Amino acid sequence: MATEYLTITWDQLHADARRLARTLLGAKSYRGILAIARGGLIPAAIMARELDIRRVQTILIESYTGLRAETRGTVKVLEQPPLDAGGAGYLIIDDLVDTGETARIVRELYPESTFACLYAKPLGRSRADYYTREVRQDIWVLFP
Repeated sequence: MATEYLTITWDQLHADARRLARTLLGAKSYRGILAIARGGLIPAAIMARELDIRRVQTILIESYTGLRAETRGTVKVLEQPPLDAGGAGYLIIDDLVDTGETARIVRELYPESTFACLYAKPLGRSRADYYTREVRQDIWVLFP
């Protein structure tokens, strides 16, 4: 379990999602966004607006359990959309890449997509194509 906590405010989350969108603006154009539910839903909505992307879909993946989702469990894909061409042209969004297990699974499902998240921990950082901020592995991030 984490020894320290990092509390992210709504303002910080919004600012970081907009910063990530600005980084992606010049990278390439995207056909759509695939948000990893639940953590990626809010960042994906903000980024869809910033990038003027109207096609937003979700993939439901469970990796944490418990009331506050503080117990890491087995990663399970509960529901996924059928994206053609390995997800080419899609931007996958999550709030955090921690150990990288969720990102690994999503990248296997959609190998031609781009994976971006707001925050990245060292164990999962290499799975993200883009992120705004690195967080130490032993810090537990508390989202609004």
